[in-house]
Amino acid sequence: MKKIIIVILLLALGAAGIAVQHYATDGRKTNATQQAAPGKKILFYRHPMNPSITSDRPAKDEMGMDYTPVYADGQEQGAPDGAVTISPAVVNNMGVRIAAVERSPLPRRIETVGYVGYDEERAHHVHVRTEGWVERLYVKFAGARVRAGDPLFDLYAPKLVNAQQEYLQALSTGNKFLATASRERLRALGVSAAQIDALEKSRRVEQLVKVYARQDGVVRDLNIREGMFIEPPTEAISLADISAVWVLADVFEGQVGWVAPGQVAEVRPAYQPGKAWKGRVDYIYPGLDPVTRTLKVRLRFDNPGEILKPNMYGAVTIFADMRQGVVHIPREALIRDGREERVILALGDGKFAPRAVRAGAESGERVEILQGLEEGEQVVSSGQFLIDSESNLKAGFTRMTPVASEPMQEIKKAAQGEGVVNTVDDKKINISHGPIEALNWPPMTMDFQLTDPALAQGVKVGDNVQFEFHEGEGGRYVVTKINPKAAP
Repeated sequence: MKKIIIVILLLALGAAGIAVQHYATDGRKTNATQQAAPGKKILFYRHPMNPSITSDRPAKDEMGMDYTPVYADGQEQGAPDGAVTISPAVVNNMGVRIAAVERSPLPRRIETVGYVGYDEERAHHVHVRTEGWVERLYVKFAGARVRAGDPLFDLYAPKLVNAQQEYLQALSTGNKFLATASRERLRALGVSAAQIDALEKSRRVEQLVKVYARQDGVVRDLNIREGMFIEPPTEAISLADISAVWVLADVFEGQVGWVAPGQVAEVRPAYQPGKAWKGRVDYIYPGLDPVTRTLKVRLRFDNPGEILKPNMYGAVTIFADMRQGVVHIPREALIRDGREERVILALGDGKFAPRAVRAGAESGERVEILQGLEEGEQVVSSGQFLIDSESNLKAGFTRMTPVASEPMQEIKKAAQGEGVVNTVDDKKINISHGPIEALNWPPMTMDFQLTDPALAQGVKVGDNVQFEFHEGEGGRYVVTKINPKAAP
């Protein structure tokens, strides 16, 4: 009798040893994982398979796995702040793309749009210097082309007629002082030196005085018509030379420090794809637009053939100086929410975590990172907003579960297994079972609830048994049938 008891004890100890060894080598957590990390306080413990189940003290789940400690800062043991784990299938469905953090020279190119305007330094406004009437108009419409010396209109002005008569009288008296004063009066009234010389030769007063163009160009504005009475404040005609033009471009506030006079610029009008005009930054305006928060920059371009038309839009590129050794990432990888700037790090094995960064200036499709990232790290450049939402809300763990836990899916119907009994009473049984192919479970040791105490009758520690089970309330696994395994 004593020998039988000794044999049973040895079998029980051997089964327990196998269970402990299997549990340790199966990669499952032990009680050591429930100890607080240095400098952190454990707030509560979370069910490893169902995050909605928590405990205020260390515990094991229905399969014998330890609950995961959650610290006072809201983070689980071993996880970076806000880290989540996503299965490969979900990553693929979300269209997640990964990009490397680079450190290299960053060409500072400012991409913007601009519109073509007249070169105001080449503009001329025609005014009269005494009131009068427009008797004849040689320019009939705005946009007409004129050359320097072409007549624009004839003006009848009583003061001009009187001034001519006074000049001729001064010439007839031979008084040089009086003649000089009369000539200067004609010049002050807008009569050209050539017209005064012609008057001196002809000795005949012109009732209509011609007003001539002083430069080549096109008529930008035509504000008079024949028969109109005009005065000195009236802008009769404005002329513009478009052999060179200005392009006014808007530069975003973050790129203001890049621009400097003299930098090379390009403009590409939409109606001529692939063709670019070379110019330079001519002037930087002193203030930002209060509505658009952009700085206006004036570019100057030569315009042979007058292909660039005033008020035409075009794509503008300003080539600023290149910076060396800049850490940068794709612009689309940066998340801005008004409070902070951050990226989503790709940690590998389906793990992702947010990280706060400080961004610098943008250059094309890249953005400079001043703080928070190192060369070689991986960031999410597409799909990061979905991951960021999961990380912030901590509410998507039902879908975003670790890959390793996918076999522990909900049991829709009863499953069968075989194993060795470690402990048993009328409510619970602990079994070290082999693989359960129906659920894709590996071998493991776990506790099961018994639906009926009668199931435990005749079952002893060390027995090889076949059993049937399903998932019950609260995620607990319940044995419904158990039978000794037939000897081979």
